[in-house]
Amino acid sequence: MRDRVIDSRVIQEGERIRRRRQCLACATRYTTYEAIEQIELRVLKRGGRIEPFHRYKLVSSLSKACEKRPIKLEILERLVDEIVTELGVETGREVPSRLIGLRAMEKLQAIDPVAYVRYASIYRQFQEAGEFIDEVEQMKKRTPRRADQPELFTSPPKAPA
Repeated sequence: MRDRVIDSRVIQEGERIRRRRQCLACATRYTTYEAIEQIELRVLKRGGRIEPFHRYKLVSSLSKACEKRPIKLEILERLVDEIVTELGVETGREVPSRLIGLRAMEKLQAIDPVAYVRYASIYRQFQEAGEFIDEVEQMKKRTPRRADQPELFTSPPKAPA
């Protein structure tokens, strides 16, 4: 069947396209709806179990790491979009959970070092305060501090004798 598109409109917040078409043979008009097919990611857990990827879990863990930090939810939503897109392109359908955590830490480190250390402490299961300090030291070596960023850990001023 041959037809032509008379009108196209984006609907449902960009999730679907509504098209009015006309058959070239009989001039009948009809409507079609097209949806973007998204690949559903699946998470390969450390124990070998596979479960569906739940975006809200990643947003929630990033939100916890960013509590009381000057980071808007829109920024976290954009981070999650980037992570999901990158992982979908790189890995296909099944994504190891460790890769999701590593990508989240990379993204957090670029926007807020405190949120990064918080996230890393949970992801890497820190057991002692020294592990926090080690992580901060490693972070300092990897990325130079911006001029507008305060020092994360500084020695307290010495009391006068």
